[in-house]
Amino acid sequence: MALPAQHRAHNLLCRPLSHTCPNVRPAGYSARRAAAPAPCRAAAVDTKSVVAELLADIASIPGPRRADTPAEVQARIFSRVDQLKAAQQGSTTTEASTLSATWKLLWTTEKETLFIVKNAPVFGTKAGGVYQVIDVDAKRLQNVITFPPSGAFIVDSSIAVEGPQRVSFKFNAAKLKTASRDWGVPPFGQGWFDTVYVDGKIRIAQDIRGDTLIVENDGPPRIFE
Repeated sequence: MALPAQHRAHNLLCRPLSHTCPNVRPAGYSARRAAAPAPCRAAAVDTKSVVAELLADIASIPGPRRADTPAEVQARIFSRVDQLKAAQQGSTTTEASTLSATWKLLWTTEKETLFIVKNAPVFGTKAGGVYQVIDVDAKRLQNVITFPPSGAFIVDSSIAVEGPQRVSFKFNAAKLKTASRDWGVPPFGQGWFDTVYVDGKIRIAQDIRGDTLIVENDGPPRIFE
């Protein structure tokens, strides 16, 4: 596959001098030195542009709650995610000032969430906003799927910061809230997720099962009851 022009130029500039100028022998030249490739420094990613492209890709997905993503759009989304992930590789994304918020779902590969969102009409309702509420100081996580006007599926978890980008969680309660009553659901499972990119606008997480979650900041932590 042909490389884009900017990549070809970058590769050319990063070649050893003997590859680009075979007749030039600088002072101190030796075959051993010539054999060592010049260090290549990756160009900085314009994260604002990549985020804008990512949001445009997500906005182009048809249908309610963007539950069905065309293959070509999904490929572009994963490409943008990889770029943003690389841009924040090694950074700390688990501080309370960064991670604590109410996050509204933009896009996900999580099968359980997509199943509920897509099949809500079967149960005589429809899915509304989908949220992830994180409060690092309170060690609390909520995953919420709303069913307007007053219904919701709420899963409560405890969390612990495990590293610069990793948070572990353990489910401790779940309920299905309807207009007439709340139905308790046994808690199930535990795991972890890495926040691989976060800014003041969006957050991207990847979890223990390899799923990707893209959410937007919807204000301070707001616990659903």
